[in-house]
Amino acid sequence: MQTVLGAGGPIADELVHELHRTYTKDIRLVSRKPSRVDDTDELVAADLTDTEATRRAVAGSEIAYLTVGLPLDSKLWERQFPVIMRNVIDTCAEHGTKLVFFDNTYMYPGTSAPQTESTAFAPGGPKGRVRGQLATMLLEAMRANRVQGLIGRAPEFYGPGSTKSYTNSLVFDRIRAGKRPFVPVNAHTERSLIWTPDAGRALALLGNTPDAYGQTWHLPIDPNRRTYAQLIELASEVTARKIGYTILPMLAFRLGRHVVKPLDEMYELIDRYRADNIFDSSKFATRFPAFQVTTYREGVERILAN
Repeated sequence: MQTVLGAGGPIADELVHELHRTYTKDIRLVSRKPSRVDDTDELVAADLTDTEATRRAVAGSEIAYLTVGLPLDSKLWERQFPVIMRNVIDTCAEHGTKLVFFDNTYMYPGTSAPQTESTAFAPGGPKGRVRGQLATMLLEAMRANRVQGLIGRAPEFYGPGSTKSYTNSLVFDRIRAGKRPFVPVNAHTERSLIWTPDAGRALALLGNTPDAYGQTWHLPIDPNRRTYAQLIELASEVTARKIGYTILPMLAFRLGRHVVKPLDEMYELIDRYRADNIFDSSKFATRFPAFQVTTYREGVERILAN
């Protein structure tokens, strides 16, 4: 049995598809209101902030994948995420279940320095501090041999379907709707973006690779990074029409955050768009040379073909 804790998001769905295709059909999906991805999925409704519910959700699992996402609300993150991580670690330790944690880069410094698995945490706000706390909790449990775990860390998403990210919502969703895309802060800094199906495939591969445990892994991206200007140029080529764009300056976010709560929650992260984002996934590429990464051109073509 392989169990996905926090089922229902785009990464979790891609993970389930890959587990079903390649590794096992004995899959359990856990969330507050789970729904099947494949016909053979087992569904368990659970609130992972509840200790007993977490125990029931994990019981009998060989591997558990923690892919929980919460709304972009700092106070909610501070209240719930550490409780969820503590419950999952304790339960996996109790049942001898391997733990694969899907993580992001919010705890990294928002500079142009290359980000590797050994980059020191330097969060710039509450969401980054929470993400750093979660990763540290698991790393400490791994070092103490309480759990056999690994961390799969990803930069910002882009992808097909209902993928939710600033890049999708501001750029590609608007292009698909025939609207002028918005670029946050700077159109000419290099972005590191992960294709959501690649993230799901990579998590499944790591979880089913025994020697991947005990480590942090940067999930695979196309190393030929593009700026937003270049991504929009690709979109122009794919759609055979000239696409302009509008830059949203920091001032717009700085002023808007005082009157619009979602902008206030975004503000901690928007500053990162000022500089190049150099997410290095060469460790994964070296260990898994046969893994086929989706190029940015292929990704843009697939998004705009939907």
